[in-house]
Amino acid sequence: MLKQVALIALMGLSVSAMAGEWQVKVGASALAPTQDTQIANGTLTVEADNEFAFTPSVEYFFNDNISAELLLATPISHDVTVNGANAVKIKHLPPTITAKYNFKNSTGFTPYIGVGATAFIPWDEETSGALANTKAKVKEDYGYAAQVGFNFQPADAKNWGVFVDVRYADLNPEVETVVENFKLDIDPVIYTLGYSYKF
Repeated sequence: MLKQVALIALMGLSVSAMAGEWQVKVGASALAPTQDTQIANGTLTVEADNEFAFTPSVEYFFNDNISAELLLATPISHDVTVNGANAVKIKHLPPTITAKYNFKNSTGFTPYIGVGATAFIPWDEETSGALANTKAKVKEDYGYAAQVGFNFQPADAKNWGVFVDVRYADLNPEVETVVENFKLDIDPVIYTLGYSYKF
């Protein structure tokens, strides 16, 4: 799957000789997991907390309507709790690529929708609380992604704008602990506000 994502990204880059435009987006995001996980025969509830992240991205416009966006977020940390008590801190990278349709019109507002693929690449794991002094391992995971949002370009702005979007990522990495091995259902919704610059 990772090879397929890389291939899609390279294909996007290979058309840079065609007429088109690049856009850089710098945003701040709130990540809200939508699921939790039941383990130990349903007696323990495992869930990841909400987090904030710096989420830059690069987008290439093939024409006014079709574009491809690659999300390049910095490592994101999640405190994972068991029945409300901290147990594991997970740091990961969430590279995401989406193919987008931009509803270009005569106003400064350009709504868009996108679908694509995402990944959960573990960066570090640290145990605490009841799991302190034990090891926890989180595996890579891959899933689909979707987004909806809009970019607003003021009338007097030549290249810059602001954007708001919402993404959904299907992510359920496998976690190995001394207690039990399980899939951590995260499936986050990501709310982003940021600045865009097209050149």
